[in-house]
Amino acid sequence: MESTNKQTVMVTGASGYVAGRLIENLLGKGHTVHATVRNPHDRNAVGHLLALNDGVTSRLKLFAADLLKEGSFDEAMKGCDLVFHTASPFFNKVKDPQRDLVDPAVKGTENVLSSANRTPSVKRVVLTSSVAAIIGDAADCLGYPGGIATEEQWNTTSSLKHQPYSYSKTQAERKAWEMAGAQSQWELVVINPSFVIGPGLKTHSNAESFNIIRQMANGMLRFGAPDFNIGVVDVRDLAEAHYRAGFMPEANGRHIISARESSLLELATLLRNKFGRRYPFPKRTLPNGVIWLMAPLAGLSRRMVSRNMGQPWKADNSKSIRSLGMSYRPVEESITEMFAQMVEAKLV
Repeated sequence: MESTNKQTVMVTGASGYVAGRLIENLLGKGHTVHATVRNPHDRNAVGHLLALNDGVTSRLKLFAADLLKEGSFDEAMKGCDLVFHTASPFFNKVKDPQRDLVDPAVKGTENVLSSANRTPSVKRVVLTSSVAAIIGDAADCLGYPGGIATEEQWNTTSSLKHQPYSYSKTQAERKAWEMAGAQSQWELVVINPSFVIGPGLKTHSNAESFNIIRQMANGMLRFGAPDFNIGVVDVRDLAEAHYRAGFMPEANGRHIISARESSLLELATLLRNKFGRRYPFPKRTLPNGVIWLMAPLAGLSRRMVSRNMGQPWKADNSKSIRSLGMSYRPVEESITEMFAQMVEAKLV
């Protein structure tokens, strides 16, 4: 899908894994992008964006912005018709969940949308939420009609003490809908992706997605993978979903963006089939009782283990196919291309 109306759009968190592919998509389709980052002069953070194409860099403008600083998005948003808010921390282990996860997610969303309220040109905001705002633990699916999550459900089981990342995404999205309902200038469309895999514009060595895949190859899981079921989606498909949510006039509400359900063991098996015996990929699942006993040593809560290990994870992606016209890459393609990129970058 390509918009014939070339617009000026803003992307927050531009140095991130998802945002990079989104900016590539936007520039490739002729739009001007105002990209916000913490430090526009940090070549390590923005070099891959500037290198997209020498012929389009004049349409890529970098701005400094801070999620926790009110008004810091105003300058970047001037003249923009559309805002993609992708910036939000994704870490499973933090010292202070309120400070490190919830505040940046919720206050950041509030600051970006407050800037939208002050920018008359903005007509639509696309928010990168997460399927974690729908499913806090895999066990939540058991309470949903037919055992399958849809856009109708909300995560009500996460908190600061249990699954704080999922809690932060839930609170941030609720704040967005609250602010959207309090005004009539712009409309809100939300993207709820599952676990993101696939090659980025660069290898984001500190991104949680890359960390999990690295653990499959570095021996940490050589005795077996936790029996953990997840949904997965290619980062390039996710970028396209954002694009369609931004430019299709009929796009509305929330959208689960997920290719299909998978598991850590299946992903490891796909990698082992492609890359052979060069890496100690896990070959079996560990018994749930072992994971439960060892959880505190791995920094996991036993509640998290009992509500996720061995539990089915199911989410309905049919709205994305029906309303956004999405089609999804095979998981094997996504995971093997991602790992090949990591090998080339010497991250494994």
